[in-house]
Order: sequence, then structure tokens, then C-alpha cells
Amino acid sequence: MTKRLEGRLALVTGASRGLGAAVARHHAAEGAHVILLGRTTKGLEQTDDAIRELGATATLVPLDLRRFAEIDAMAQSLHQRFGRLDVLVSCAAVLGHLAPTGHFEPALWDEMIDVNLTANWRLIRALDPLLRLSSAGRAIFATCAAAREASPYWSAYGASKAGLEAVVRSYASEIAQSTVKANLVDPGPMRTELRFAAFPFEDRAKLRAPEDATEPFVALAEASSLVNSTRVAL
Repeated sequence: MTKRLEGRLALVTGASRGLGAAVARHHAAEGAHVILLGRTTKGLEQTDDAIRELGATATLVPLDLRRFAEIDAMAQSLHQRFGRLDVLVSCAAVLGHLAPTGHFEPALWDEMIDVNLTANWRLIRALDPLLRLSSAGRAIFATCAAAREASPYWSAYGASKAGLEAVVRSYASEIAQSTVKANLVDPGPMRTELRFAAFPFEDRAKLRAPEDATEPFVALAEASSLVNSTRVAL
């Protein structure tokens, strides 16, 4: 049986743990060669080991998404090595801190906006040319309910995710007539470190494992998928 992402080249951010690692493993299991991007080399190596156990292959890219110039350099390297990119999956995010809106330290605000919003714009800016060199480029971004709920103490994180959704929807409208498609996926509450930081007393056993939230990230990455500018929620 032909695998759904056979021959596809997929870059996954946040691939050292949590949702990003789970998505990377699922993509590899479906036949993609996965480019693992994350800050923690050890975590990337663990994801790589899991992918190799599946009989698949990966390329490791240790990179801090706040080092924006390195995103551009990475895109150039990918073009030189592969000549294209079929799939971008952005899962990397930081919670930073929950606090009253007027109490955020500027450095924490900057970190959340940099990682959750600006870095995704930089990824689009750097990788859109490579996605257009694919016969079916796909860009998929993880979002969450905080983008719309405007809950107390979540202003910084919520603003970063709301901004991300606005950027992705605009991008999707701009590429609607091309072979590239862009979408958002809200995986819902999961057993991840980011979730535990926000809700330390929550019963973790009742939450979905990241592995159980990866299907939309595979379905939207398929070359046959023509879905564009949607927000899939689990």
C-alpha cells in the first residue's frame, strides 16, 4: 500500500518534544522525509531515533526560532540540498507566563510574540519560495482556543495566537490560486509541557496524548488535499 506522504519533504518545528515530535513521527510513518527543527539537540535526536525505528529518515536542524536570520540561512540551505519543500508544519510555541496584562515583563512579552507569531511570519517569508517549487506545497500551523477566548491572564499568549491566525488566513488568501495551501489546526488540550505549565493541577490522565492529535496534520499535508484557509479543531 502506498503511504500517504510517500516522497514528500516535510519540515516540522518544535520537533524535539510534544506535538511537534508526534507530528514528525506520524509524517515519517506515512513516508515523508522529515526535517526536524527545534532548540534542543538531545530532543531532536530522540525523535530521530524513533523515526529510524520506523525505517524512515530525518534531517536534524537545531535552531532557535528567535534567531530570525538563521531561518533565512536554513531556507537557503534547504534550497541547495533539496531544491524544494513540500510541507511546513509549525508546532513550536512558548507559554511564557500567565499574568495580568499590565504586569508582563517586556522580555516575556517579546519572547511569546517572537516565537508564536513573528517566527511563523519569518518561516512563511523564507519558505514560501520553496513551497512554490513543490507541485503541492502545504503549510500547516498549530493554534489554540486562546486565540479567540480572551481569557484573563492569557493576553500575551492569546494575542500571539490571534496574530498567527490572522497572518495564516491572509497568506492563504494570497496563495489561493497557486499550488500552495495553508491551514490552521487546533489540537485541543493535550498532555504537553506547555499545557502542564498553564494548568499544573489538571488531571493529566484525562488529556489526549499528542500522538492522538496528529491526523489533521497528515491529512492536510497530502498532495491530494486542496483544503485552504481552514481551521481544523479537534
